[in-house]
Amino acid sequence: MSAEVVALVVLVLVFLIATVRSINMGALALVAAFVVGTAVFGVEVSDVLGGFPANLFVILVGVTYLFALARNNGTVDWIVHRAVVAVRGRVALMPWVMFVVCAAITAIGAASPAAVAIVAPVAMGFAARYRINPVMMGLMVVQGATGGSFSPIGIFGAITNGVVDKSHLPGNPAVLFFSAMGACALISLVGFLTLGGTKLLQRDRETPKEQVATLARTDTSTGSAGDPAGDPEPGDDALPRLDAQRSLTLVGLLVLAVGALVFDLDIGFLALAVAVALTLIFPSAARGTVDKISWGTVLLVGGIVTYVSLLEDQGTVKWLGDGVAHVGAPLVAAFLICLIGAVVSAFASTTGILGALIPLAVPFLQTGQVGAVGLVTALAISSSVVDCSPFSTNGALVVANADVSERDSVFKRLMTWGMTIMVVAPVLCWVILVVPGSLS
Repeated sequence: MSAEVVALVVLVLVFLIATVRSINMGALALVAAFVVGTAVFGVEVSDVLGGFPANLFVILVGVTYLFALARNNGTVDWIVHRAVVAVRGRVALMPWVMFVVCAAITAIGAASPAAVAIVAPVAMGFAARYRINPVMMGLMVVQGATGGSFSPIGIFGAITNGVVDKSHLPGNPAVLFFSAMGACALISLVGFLTLGGTKLLQRDRETPKEQVATLARTDTSTGSAGDPAGDPEPGDDALPRLDAQRSLTLVGLLVLAVGALVFDLDIGFLALAVAVALTLIFPSAARGTVDKISWGTVLLVGGIVTYVSLLEDQGTVKWLGDGVAHVGAPLVAAFLICLIGAVVSAFASTTGILGALIPLAVPFLQTGQVGAVGLVTALAISSSVVDCSPFSTNGALVVANADVSERDSVFKRLMTWGMTIMVVAPVLCWVILVVPGSLS
């Protein structure tokens, strides 16, 4: 049995064991990376540790630390109440607002993880406050960020179009963008309808107009606001005042957004810097915030990504791609390469996958038996819509910002959604985008 096959079998075992037994999958994956790396691939421990996602670690820790502070001092509550006012009390609109906001941010060039890191904490706080399914909210945040990223000036769009040009393949940026955005919108619509969206619409319809009017009317001097659910909690019916601490926290969040989205600063370190500054100024509000960092999620994602990075470094992913490239039937090869893109991207960098797999498709694309625009678009969509997986940066940010009591449930359900999309998306993209091109 080859080393590549052994490594893939071990990865499957990691998932099976962690599912059956109560053990952190990341811890198990780290042990597997050590054993497979040293015993199977014969690499040094330092090479194994080189695959640990230090950047993702800093992002998860920095963002969850900062927003734990913002929750402690009431800033997140203030933002959530203002969001309710903005949609005039119709909370069913808020998931779609988050989708559009994320899509707009990434469409103008922001990195998808940066947009999700800024929007997800507020979106998940809103979901917890107004009894919206957190999985649905997180799914729509991630899909919005993914769809917008394929604009001609978005990160994914620029990478895909650049690789296509470099490979001397015909491309169509408009088809890529609108197809990707349509796929993300469709996934969001399915998630909205199956994860409680219809109940939210019904709840909004049944809310008395007088109550909606009260909710949508805010007096920042007195801070009165209602609860759209019709059952306000004790002490939770007033809009928090903007005192010095909350005002400075809002300034810090604005600095985070501008620094990450405009000046392309590292969002993890920037979030940590803002959090540390707030802690130094208001130490009393920082008590217990470090404990609220999602350490379990950090370990889980860090371990899985380390193992997948080991497979990439040792050529296992390329080995799979080369095997696909030599498949005799171009249509079958096209489907397999879309499937590989989806599977690997669910656990690794979408950006890296887009740059690596498109060139592998060049040999059979040059035969003319498969349409280049259709296959590139199908591969791009298949490799990106799985970013809601809790093992990707965006999915991990959603899990990390979920309410502590729901975090395990959010992780499991996002994993189910991610794995389902990982299989369904390549099939649908292949049928809709690839097969027609081969028949024309």
